[in-house]
Order: sequence, then C-alpha cells, then structure tokens
Amino acid sequence: MVLKLEDKKAIVADVAAIAASAVSAIATDYRGLTVAQMTALRAKARKNGVYLKIVRNTLATKALAGTSFACLAPCLTGPLFLAFAKDDPGAVARLMKDALKDYENLTIKGLVVSGQLLDPVRDLDKVASLPTREQALALLLSVFQAPVTKLVRTLAEPHAQLVRAVARVRDQKQAA
Repeated sequence: MVLKLEDKKAIVADVAAIAASAVSAIATDYRGLTVAQMTALRAKARKNGVYLKIVRNTLATKALAGTSFACLAPCLTGPLFLAFAKDDPGAVARLMKDALKDYENLTIKGLVVSGQLLDPVRDLDKVASLPTREQALALLLSVFQAPVTKLVRTLAEPHAQLVRAVARVRDQKQAA
C-alpha cells in the first residue's frame, strides 16, 4: 500500500504522541496470525487500555526517536506491531502473555518499560506480574491500616479477657 507523505507524517505524529505519554511498550512479530486473530487481539487490547498499531519499521523508528522508547529501534525488523500502555506498565505484558498462549506464531522482539529495554523472554513474566494501580493502592492502604488495627486490638483485649473470665466464673457457678 502506497502512502503519501502527509499520511506518513500523520502516522509518525500519532505514534510519537502515544509513545510520549506511554510507560511501557512491546514490539511483536505477528507473522502467521489471521485477520480474525489480529482483530480479536486488537479488541482485547482496547479492552485492557493498550494502544496497538501496525506501523512500518522506518516510520516507527522515526516516531520513537526522541522518546523513552528509542532503545526499541534495533528490534524493529520484520512485520511488527507496536503495543503501548499509558497507565499500567504491566498491561502490555499481560496482554502479550495471554496472546502467546493463544497464538503460537507471535514472537516478542522487544520490551521496554520506563525507557529500559528488557529481555522479552526472561522479563515478560516479571512485568506481567506487576500490580495494577488499584492493586497497588489496596496494598498501600493495607500497610497503613495494619498498625491502627493492631492498636485497636491491643486496647480492646484487656476488656475482652475480663468478659471471658466473668463468663467462665458464671458458667462454673451455674454448673455447681
């Protein structure tokens, strides 16, 4: 498909804008996927808040230059799609981890989180296991709540012991 210069500039600008605000990205070789499989993967990506785009490698290299994903440039060979996560760094990795189970033909060429190029084979599981924002906030709140809960239990325990002791005395008197 022949693209005009204006179309190429628009694609580069679009991908550069997404890359500027994203926190993680994956470049994946999609050879062997059918159109239906690719459509299903795109739908799953939209549902999970992941931007997925098939871009020519030369345009992707130009779009990623000057962003924290410029280190992905050596990985841009062959037919690839780029997937970016704006909020949750683990969203892209979770999407690709699930996609690898469903589609054996996918090959991850590059994984970038916060400007660091990671080994896609070794680090995909680590990045996919990162908690979501809601999970991280829940963990933080439980850490804040634990000391207060312990204090309340400690302060309430002498009264609870007194009530249990009085109840035992009452039960002994009723039994006798």
